[in-house]
Amino acid sequence: MRIFGDLLSPSCWSVRTRVTAAATLLVGLLLVVGVLLFYQVVRETVMNGLHDRGGLVMTDLVTIVQETDPRGILHVQDPDFTLLQVVDGQGGVLASSESLSGRGPLAVPEPKVPGRPEYRTVWVRGKADVYLVSERVNTREGVRILYAGAAINEFTRYKGAFISLLVAMALIATAGVGWIVSLSVRRALRPVRVMSAQLAEITGGESDRRVTVPGPNDEVSDLAESVNVTLDRLAEVLGRQRAFVADVTHELRSPLTGLRAQLEVALEHPEDEDWPAVARAALGDADRLQGIVSDLLILAKLGAGVHVDRERVDLGELARAEASRRARRVPVEVHAAAGVTVRATPHHLARVLTNLLDNAERHAASRVWVTVAEDGPDAVLEVRDDGSGIAPEDRERIFWRFQRLPEGRARDAAGTGLGLTISRDIARAHGGTLVAAETDAGARFVLRLPLHPR
Repeated sequence: MRIFGDLLSPSCWSVRTRVTAAATLLVGLLLVVGVLLFYQVVRETVMNGLHDRGGLVMTDLVTIVQETDPRGILHVQDPDFTLLQVVDGQGGVLASSESLSGRGPLAVPEPKVPGRPEYRTVWVRGKADVYLVSERVNTREGVRILYAGAAINEFTRYKGAFISLLVAMALIATAGVGWIVSLSVRRALRPVRVMSAQLAEITGGESDRRVTVPGPNDEVSDLAESVNVTLDRLAEVLGRQRAFVADVTHELRSPLTGLRAQLEVALEHPEDEDWPAVARAALGDADRLQGIVSDLLILAKLGAGVHVDRERVDLGELARAEASRRARRVPVEVHAAAGVTVRATPHHLARVLTNLLDNAERHAASRVWVTVAEDGPDAVLEVRDDGSGIAPEDRERIFWRFQRLPEGRARDAAGTGLGLTISRDIARAHGGTLVAAETDAGARFVLRLPLHPR
């Protein structure tokens, strides 16, 4: 029973079924309301027509009674109002039409107010339902009660058939609307089913597959284009991931291969080797491996969005502390405005400054300059050196993973090629940017971070 109940739940229905059911139910309700209103309008139209004609017949009958006080047979003027009767104040029938000839007074309540006709639907024996107009008239001969009626048995006889016909038409129209809506929704969702089948065929290794964009320019075609844009982005991410894995494999293989070769050579002639030198060389390769692994761990945490607590950091004080933390090959000049604060993780910003200062020291000829200032809503930190500079076509490439220019490899063979990549990722994680900007001489790196609100 529970499974049967779940199948009847709208949440288990398909989109086509839900839309069809909702549209059919809404149209069915509207048709029921329309049928009721139509029947009511037809009935009111018929009754209003009888009311107006009955009023005219009664007016003519009042005129005849007041002028002639008739006896016997009354002549019918309206072909529908054939039931005419004139009764005196004691209930005796004075005159009537042929259809009421020989009958006693009609068994209906007498009107109380003279000159005010009353309208009602009554049942008359032998005549079924009758629309009756009655009026009390004072004449010279006394009180007269006048009746004018029209048999409406034809209307009541076909009332059930008329209502049944309206209900049948409503049911047929509802079923037709449901069928049309079902076909329309099926046709509209056909491109979605095609896209679903094509997406199901795409595997992790097929980065060039895309879904078909349907012809009409509508919401479904927009969805298909959005899916293709998403697939393009996923393909780009997958390509970068593969390139990253290849680069990591290459970078890790080099020190591992060197370390293995040194140890194998040393073990072939252990008595002829300088083991302290072998240990120092192995330690150098191990340090390089440790640096690569540490940098990769930082990149993985930044890419995964690991939450790290942030606090208010004075960028100028941090720059001075990092510049004076250890002795460098060239002097570092710091020019920092007071009170330039950002909301950041201190050790992350310290890593950025260390990477930028190490890079500037590696390429500088005689000096490195660090400036900290405010520029609108941003805090700006610049690190400049007087080295050979960076070619314009290489200013973006140096931020790629494991990308090192020939000069950098010559000056520091043990570098990992991840320092600037990590620095840019840290800047982006803090809502800022890091670029290699244009300068007249040397290299110039510009770090922008949102200012901490004072």
